[in-house]
Amino acid sequence: MPQTKEIKIYTWDQCPFCQKALALLNSKGLKYEQIRLDGDEAARDQMSKTTKGNRKSMPQVFIAGNSIGGCDDLQALDASGELDSLVNG
Repeated sequence: MPQTKEIKIYTWDQCPFCQKALALLNSKGLKYEQIRLDGDEAARDQMSKTTKGNRKSMPQVFIAGNSIGGCDDLQALDASGELDSLVNG
């Protein structure tokens, strides 16, 4: 089934959890927009206002505009099978 929902992921280039999250998305063949926030604290503060619990940690993943959390949250969604239904609507 083709991906129907937009995925955005906010990352830092040297973040190992960001790399794990990107690897998971890539392994599933999902298309996403990566937004690198390296050194941009103003953008990081702005991003945190749209996350669950105002998180500033990286990565932060959004599906169809909804904050789903970070790497552990993304992996849990995948393990439960919910990630596929979220992105394929």
